[in-house]
Amino acid sequence: MSAPFDLIPPLLGGLWVTLQIAVGAALVAAGAALLAGLGKLSPYRAIRWPAVAYIEVFRGTSALVQLFWFYFVLPFFGLELSAMTAGILVLGLNTGAYGAEVVRGAIQAVPPGQCEAAAALSLSPAQTMQRIVLPQAVVAMLPPAGNLMIETLKNTALVSLITITDLTFIAQILRADTLRTEEIFTMVLIMYFLVALLITVSMRLLERKVSGGLDHGGIR
Repeated sequence: MSAPFDLIPPLLGGLWVTLQIAVGAALVAAGAALLAGLGKLSPYRAIRWPAVAYIEVFRGTSALVQLFWFYFVLPFFGLELSAMTAGILVLGLNTGAYGAEVVRGAIQAVPPGQCEAAAALSLSPAQTMQRIVLPQAVVAMLPPAGNLMIETLKNTALVSLITITDLTFIAQILRADTLRTEEIFTMVLIMYFLVALLITVSMRLLERKVSGGLDHGGIR
């Protein structure tokens, strides 16, 4: 069996593409989750219904079908996305739909008495959300957010099906060229695991920091 070191450079190139997609999708997901989560709590139907529709559609359909639809079907409507853009957008919106429920649940978990106290201090609803509710809700959001980020990382393997040269795509090419299946997919497995472990450790450190800030009067 050949030494696996010659496989590392192309796999690292694929990993770099995977990381770009994962980070881009995470940013899209964070924005979509916050907007949809807040939108679902809105008393206005014109805001609440589109948020609910987005959440239900993206949670109720396959991420793979969504990816194919954005990449292959949207051009028929005059909107053509690059493979990278489609991958980031679909994975981000898919994760964001699940994240929206995390945001909603975390906000609703904040004791209502604190909002009443804020109103007594003449804080506007926007000020109450920004200064009182969200800082506390973020602590509850972080653990499930870390899990969603790991799921997003794993879902990046789907983009290989629309010809993006991510880690999985490179692994498939190397396997076809070299037939060194064991070495290639063992290394890919380890790379995905190490990135997921880094996400887990980072989110736990962030959670401790944020929780510590609240324990020491971090809400102002």
